[in-house]
Amino acid sequence: MVRWEPGARERLVVAAVDLFIEQGYDATTVAQIAERARVTKSTFFRHFPDKRELLVAGQETLSRLLAEGIADAPADATPLQAVAAGLVRASSEMGPFNRELGPRLKAAVAASAELQERDALKTVSLAAAMTAALIARGLPDSVAALASELGVLAFKRGYAEWSEGDRDAEDGLAAHALTALDELRAASVALG
Repeated sequence: MVRWEPGARERLVVAAVDLFIEQGYDATTVAQIAERARVTKSTFFRHFPDKRELLVAGQETLSRLLAEGIADAPADATPLQAVAAGLVRASSEMGPFNRELGPRLKAAVAASAELQERDALKTVSLAAAMTAALIARGLPDSVAALASELGVLAFKRGYAEWSEGDRDAEDGLAAHALTALDELRAASVALG
């Protein structure tokens, strides 16, 4: 094992997701994840408090970016236009690593009740960050909450489509998330 090699955090996430798929979440140990990632256990613990936290790696950054995009939207933006600005801001930070990881992460989550629970908590956290940003813009709580839920759903749908799509395409996540938001907006009108 080398003493130091760049990209330890990303390697830990990939190693964990791959091991979760191969042998299941419960059967995977921190030692196995560290070994697969070519780092020590102490390096693992410098990045993550435990293996559950691997799934939500980057969640705080994503929440912050969504909220910043909403806050920076033009003053006359509608609630969903502000959400769209948040989606664009957050999407700008998602690159090839995130795109490659998407399908594998989806498979790992689908196979583990505990990871499904962590994913649900992540969704709630993202919605809460967006709701707070919309309320700070002066929106009523119910409008902010509904716009945030649509935003999170659009982000998740857009991310799934983007990460499972053509790897050679040069489309970014933002285009997929905004398309999903437009589809959800149209669907909500159909509710009556």
